[in-house]
Amino acid sequence: MIQENMAGAHLIWMFVLALVVVIPFWRICQKAGYPGILGLLSIVPIANIALIYFLAFAKWPAQKSMQHDTSS
Repeated sequence: MIQENMAGAHLIWMFVLALVVVIPFWRICQKAGYPGILGLLSIVPIANIALIYFLAFAKWPAQKSMQHDTSS
């Protein structure tokens, strides 16, 4: 009985931790001009590192649109 409660508590903490990590990545992806759902990759091992590198070195659609606005 105690182990069942511990498993449930562990599952809740994992869910909360996932939300704490996913929500900022979701917002970063949206602000960069990419779909927010890419933020879900932040909870997938190896894919989270790829996501960080992608966001760090890719040309952001949001930056491209800002450059077009200022050049007009």
